Amino acid sequence: MPVTRRTVLQVIPELDTGGAERTAVDVALALVAAGHRAIVASQGGRLVGELVAGGAEHVTLPLKRKAPLALWRNAQALRHLVRAEGVDLVHARSRAPAWSALRAARTQGVPFVTTYHGIYNQSNAAKALYNSVMARGDSVIANSRYTARLIAERHPFAQGRIAVIHRGSDLAALDPASVSAERRRDLASAWGLAGSERVILNLARLTHWKGQLVLVDALARLSLSSEAPAGWVAILAGDAQGREAYVAELEQRIAAAGLADRVRLVGHCADIGAALALADVAVVASIEPEAFGRAAVEAQAAGVPVVATNLGAVPETVLAPPDVAEDERTGWRVPASDAGALAAAIAEMLALAPDRREALAGRAHAHVSAHFSVEAMCAATLAVYDRLLAGR
Repeated sequence: MPVTRRTVLQVIPELDTGGAERTAVDVALALVAAGHRAIVASQGGRLVGELVAGGAEHVTLPLKRKAPLALWRNAQALRHLVRAEGVDLVHARSRAPAWSALRAARTQGVPFVTTYHGIYNQSNAAKALYNSVMARGDSVIANSRYTARLIAERHPFAQGRIAVIHRGSDLAALDPASVSAERRRDLASAWGLAGSERVILNLARLTHWKGQLVLVDALARLSLSSEAPAGWVAILAGDAQGREAYVAELEQRIAAAGLADRVRLVGHCADIGAALALADVAVVASIEPEAFGRAAVEAQAAGVPVVATNLGAVPETVLAPPDVAEDERTGWRVPASDAGALAAAIAEMLALAPDRREALAGRAHAHVSAHFSVEAMCAATLAVYDRLLAGR
């Protein structure tokens, strides 16, 4: 049957870096591939080029602003956009623009969808009210079962409208076979790698809750261990997004541990496939719960042994005892903020025999392929749109 062409507007503060931003682009491109029209409104960012090159459209609006007057103005701008462009459905991916988008969608009589991407701070009633917009969608998408339970607990009125759609990654692009030798060489050169190092990789924006300070403490223990393999280098790849005080704190911790020649802060990494192809171990050191945890999934897709802190959705993405048998393990899980446990897990992974590493990589790849592909995520999201738009 011919496709009924629909126009879907997604709103997000910016299109720079992060899981929500990546997901917005992936869904927009899937809409275009399915014969629909996709518009993303944001303040802009490094992903706009990819979005537009894929046939979607971008509208620049100051959607990162949170002041009440700014929210009202953005609501007016979005209402005009919905009416002028014939938007059939609005999908919000962050709280501030969601308040504006909710008003625009309701006044124009179009379905409103939200995706709960993060574990938002909810320390008081005002925060609870602010967060509640993400549970006010006609469909509320949770990016993990952990997130779905949190939404139901915090916002009981949303029960019955929550749909779990795990965040998806481009698994084919992460396959080491798809990463050229040239890409590997270019990134190794940019990171100052000679090629003989064992690479411990942390892919996360530089912010306190991502646990880089705990990782540095673990690496200090690793450097003093007689049981840990030698010749390792740690790469902390992530955008500081203006957190210069945190960067300075990290640099001081690294220097104090005597690790200045072994731990490198390399900034944002645009080529995740090449980064993982260079890695021997991937570390997710978050000290607060991850709503999903894309970095752990992508490491497994690339066949890189991963250790992640046992918080949030990690038990869904990384299988480990006691939840599964040892021969079903896909990675390691350790307590949050435990530098000793993290160091021990990294040492164990660096020492894996080739046959164990190969078997682990096979199980991990099968796990993420079955549950966390970008194709499955986009198909499930478009199915939510179809359900809400059916009969309109």
